[in-house]
Amino acid sequence: MKKIVLTLFSIGILASPFAKADEGMWLPMLLKNNYAEMQRLGLKLTAEQLYDINTASLKDAIVWFNGGCTAEIVSDKGLLFTNHHCGYGAIANHSTPSDNILDNGFWAKSFSEEKENANMWASVLVRMEDVSDRVNKAIAGVEAKKVDSVRGVVFKAIQKEATEKTTYEATVKSFFKDNAYYLFVFEKFTDIRLVATPPQSIGKFGGDTDNWMWPRHTGDFSIFRIYANKDNKPATYSKDNVPYTPKKFLNVSIKGLQEGDYTMVYGFPGRTNRYETSMGIQTAIEKTNPATVDLRDIRLKAWKEEMTKSDSVRLLLSSRYASIANYWKYYIGQTEQLKRLKVLDEKQEMEKRFNQWAKNKPEYANILQHIQDAYIDYNKYALHRTYINEGVFGSAVAGYALRFGDLEKALKAEKPDTAAVNKAVRSLKKGVDDFYKTFNAVSEQKILASLAEMFYKNIPADQHPAYMAEILKKNKAKTTKETFEKFAETVFKKSMFIHKADVEKFLANPTLKALQKDPAYAYALAFYTNYTTNILPHLDAFATINTAEGTKYVKALMEMNPEKKFYPDANSTLRLTYGNVKAYSPKDAVEYKYFTTLSGVMAKENPDEFEFRVPARLKELYNKKDFGMYASKDGDINVGFITNNDITGGNSGSPVINGNGELVGLAFDGNWEAMSGDIYFDSKYKRTICVDVRYVLFMIDKFGGASNLISEMNIIKD
Repeated sequence: MKKIVLTLFSIGILASPFAKADEGMWLPMLLKNNYAEMQRLGLKLTAEQLYDINTASLKDAIVWFNGGCTAEIVSDKGLLFTNHHCGYGAIANHSTPSDNILDNGFWAKSFSEEKENANMWASVLVRMEDVSDRVNKAIAGVEAKKVDSVRGVVFKAIQKEATEKTTYEATVKSFFKDNAYYLFVFEKFTDIRLVATPPQSIGKFGGDTDNWMWPRHTGDFSIFRIYANKDNKPATYSKDNVPYTPKKFLNVSIKGLQEGDYTMVYGFPGRTNRYETSMGIQTAIEKTNPATVDLRDIRLKAWKEEMTKSDSVRLLLSSRYASIANYWKYYIGQTEQLKRLKVLDEKQEMEKRFNQWAKNKPEYANILQHIQDAYIDYNKYALHRTYINEGVFGSAVAGYALRFGDLEKALKAEKPDTAAVNKAVRSLKKGVDDFYKTFNAVSEQKILASLAEMFYKNIPADQHPAYMAEILKKNKAKTTKETFEKFAETVFKKSMFIHKADVEKFLANPTLKALQKDPAYAYALAFYTNYTTNILPHLDAFATINTAEGTKYVKALMEMNPEKKFYPDANSTLRLTYGNVKAYSPKDAVEYKYFTTLSGVMAKENPDEFEFRVPARLKELYNKKDFGMYASKDGDINVGFITNNDITGGNSGSPVINGNGELVGLAFDGNWEAMSGDIYFDSKYKRTICVDVRYVLFMIDKFGGASNLISEMNIIKD
């Protein structure tokens, strides 16, 4: 095994105390610098038990789940716990009106009952390695606008070397705004089967109303299993595959938690931007966040209107709705909390101190001025980026039509390029079923009309594509609303992209003329071409300056504050955070306990509200107090608890682990009062909302009757 050597940079940034125990998403291979503090808070494990590349450690039980969540292995047969919302798409895909497991739940009583899932994967980290020296040497002296391409070549070379003669996959990631780089090597499994899920009345209890809120009573869990070939290696789905035997799995503790108990969250947090400047925060508060909320609101209202009409449409759209709604509410909360906590003021004050420190240091003196100058041009186009992503291509039909761009290029070639055409067609055919499985024409026509109208009204006219004038000319009406409704009606009458059969017919015999005259494709291509030609150059120019100056800014901050211990922003790499179970007071005269109970679920029950319905079986168990070994000392069932661990999106499904290295819960959300967390960590209010593992086991055993899964786990009772 190759010896891992830390660079001087890595050692330097971790040399002395900075963040409180609850703040920071720490790279596990560097945790020895935090180890004394972790022990003081209650950790009983050695540093090697947390992370080691030579012997089994906790990191071998942590799984990067499908790119956007985390899962943990809880048995020697590859059993995975993750959140219900992380498995929601798979659960919805397996649901039909006649076999509605989304609403009714599902509990496999044998391996043969477990359900196959296409396009799902789970990766276990093999090792990580500091490659900063190699990357930095390669890009030293390179012109700023060429750095990305040079760096990309180096990344590919490192990744190739790391995976030669193996079945592994590798990625190199940037840290501290391109001041450090680490290689991550994974074993990626693609045969992942659904084992169990509670009904969404449990797994999504509280719905959008309770999302991002505490107190919370959501049983947010689902269960999957990793399958491998007979050699215990990754393999595509096969009936001959067998449950994966992991190097390490987590014991499950039902001892319960008390306030102050030590907790770790081990997972793959997606993205934070805690070194953002005041200029970026101001743009988010004033421009991009409100626009994202408004544009997503259009989709959610249109979908909801149709979902309430029939169960089949509700099942069809439920996964997309949940995905969009989650961050719709997030951006509302983030903006509100950034303002309430006066984060902009604090950043501006810190930047004043920085400028004072840097004024006699030529290499740093003008960093913030350069960034501020870049924002002057960027802010003219920032809304356009949001309106392209969330507006124009928030329309499903426009987004899908744009996928046919490569086919158009192949069809337009001066000489017939049959190979390129066939390649594009094969690729497009693979996505047809998935797209139309969740496509509802009635709601999408309304969405297209509303989003196009919003673009027209809110994006400066000099940034509009010429095609906008054609829309207005060909669809004249008394009001702009009626104009765009007329436009959408025309698209949905004439476009082949509205009907699966028409797309399949086209792909059987594609022609350039048919594609170019299609109104949905013409609309999508016109806005995309305008964006890439007239808008993107401004955004790229800004990114080049902001990235280069941001790199220098973080480096300078470290020099300015040599006594501080800096941690890197989240970037979907394995991290460990540590802290404690902790209650909080969100406002004057209000005190929140650190846990919720099944009694609280019953108190919230409202059979007239879909979000707060309680299954009859759960009410029966509650009334009989049939809680088994999962009851608390008070004779109730604990449902959720909160800690002060530092998490973000991507940590969904992450294990919450006690000081003995045992699983005590699953992280699934943050709290409303600290939704500024991706940009600014507030130690007073920041909490991680977790489902208690006792509630998970109670559901598996008593509610689902899946004692086979209980017997598979190693459960610690005292």
